[in-house]
Amino acid sequence: MVKIDNIVLPDFPLLLAPMEDVSDPPFRVVCRENGADLMYTEFISSDGLVKDTDKCRRKLAIFEEERPVGVQIFGGDEGKLSMAAKIVDMTQPDLLDINFGCPIKGIVSRGAGSGVLKDIDLMVRLTTACVKATQLPVTVKTRLGWDEDTKNIEEVAERLQDTGIKALAIHGRTRTQMYKGEANWELIAKVKNNPRIHIPIFGNGDIDSPQKALEYKNRYGVDGIMIGRAAIGYPWIFREIKHYLQTGEILAAPTLEERIGVCKRQLEKSVQWKGELAGVYSMRKHYFNYLKGLPDFKEFRSRLVTPADPLEIMTVLDEIGEAYAGFEFSQAPIKLINYHENCAL
Repeated sequence: MVKIDNIVLPDFPLLLAPMEDVSDPPFRVVCRENGADLMYTEFISSDGLVKDTDKCRRKLAIFEEERPVGVQIFGGDEGKLSMAAKIVDMTQPDLLDINFGCPIKGIVSRGAGSGVLKDIDLMVRLTTACVKATQLPVTVKTRLGWDEDTKNIEEVAERLQDTGIKALAIHGRTRTQMYKGEANWELIAKVKNNPRIHIPIFGNGDIDSPQKALEYKNRYGVDGIMIGRAAIGYPWIFREIKHYLQTGEILAAPTLEERIGVCKRQLEKSVQWKGELAGVYSMRKHYFNYLKGLPDFKEFRSRLVTPADPLEIMTVLDEIGEAYAGFEFSQAPIKLINYHENCAL
């Protein structure tokens, strides 16, 4: 087993990466039900939490069935990050995670996310402020460094561990790489193999198949892996990896019935979370990803994203099940998109 303070996870846990506008509570629930061991919220601005904005407050929502779950925050000001940590503490998630990895310009220009990689002393101060402000276990998500000349993750890992964090997730790219090129797991392995490091080290970047998950587990020796882009429209990636690690066998692709079932389940939770109209609207971006591969799907796709009534959408999903009865999906490779989110991918 792997322990993050008092949180007990199975051997080699699979983590769902925090993804802006993707890893909301309904999506986290279906990932949890398909094998993810630890979830993270969309990243939340410390400034927004301190100002008590509706958007940031809504992101603190957690369904009990998705636990364990961590709330991820970002910011570049010690005082505001500390206050945000105290606010998160009151909502009672299982842990607090700090984002030091987002490479998006709008975040970096505010001195947050991977922008903090330019000032490791500041990173340490920000992390220390959070650790002192909350009773929750604090973890960190970051990158290898700012650019090719500042890949200082080995120093960063030791210094962050000294602040009292309970786990570290490392994306195997620098900020300047964004999502380009191949993730470098060699440096992640060096952190894991450092005899001074005793907290769990999770690797992140480019895991898109059960075979790669096993290969990287054996080659780099990390305590677990964090999956982002491969889970978009495909929460079954978690169960497929677990099955392959246990048996060496590749599971068949999820059936049409399973895909429709996940659409219904996520729609149901979305309406429960946001209310009928907002819940229906927020689901519209997901249907195509879940049902990708069905031929001549344009008409059904239009009918899924037009109604405002969730019952009408459920009826359309049932019609899709009848129209494509017997259709078998191929186990096609997952294509990793350059998802410009919260940088945890």
